[in-house]
Amino acid sequence: MATLDWQKYSYVIASKYRKRIITSLLDSPKTPKQLSDQTKIYMSHISRTLRDLKERNIVECLIPYGRKGKLFSLTSEGRAIAEQIMKVDSEIGGIIRAE
Repeated sequence: MATLDWQKYSYVIASKYRKRIITSLLDSPKTPKQLSDQTKIYMSHISRTLRDLKERNIVECLIPYGRKGKLFSLTSEGRAIAEQIMKVDSEIGGIIRAE
């Protein structure tokens, strides 16, 4: 398991979009469309957020070539961040799901 990078954790929790996307990816890899459907976030925000998270090595694209059908997953760092968010969320009563 990756050590938690607190700077990256802080970056993720500063945005409700980033939090919702990485906690959604905790279950399984997803396409941007699946993320949009599950999180109710517009595709333009999903694409921009995934790009930012990828640049910070929090998510990775499992199918980087091609325009459609890209599949995104958490890196080991991203998984550690998502697990910490879920842990804190369960301790304070489920705020992520309510946003």
